[in-house]
Amino acid sequence: MALMITDECINCDVCEPECPNEAITPGDEIYEIDPDLCTECVGHYETSQCVEVCPVDCIPLDPDHVETQEELLEKYNILMANK
Repeated sequence: MALMITDECINCDVCEPECPNEAITPGDEIYEIDPDLCTECVGHYETSQCVEVCPVDCIPLDPDHVETQEELLEKYNILMANK
């Protein structure tokens, strides 16, 4: 399951540099996570780094992009092969 950033985001800029897949970008009003690039840090870290650093806890799982750990690992492998 990819992550998402809610409108509680305060644009503090700490999550974007933590994303190993460069899935987080500035949006029109708040930061956004590209679900095609988000692996919840599977393949890189044990925990989602953006969630770890977010001071307002505005990065929950995205219910519109449900994925298993295996699917996230497969996405990670594809992303790394394309780099």
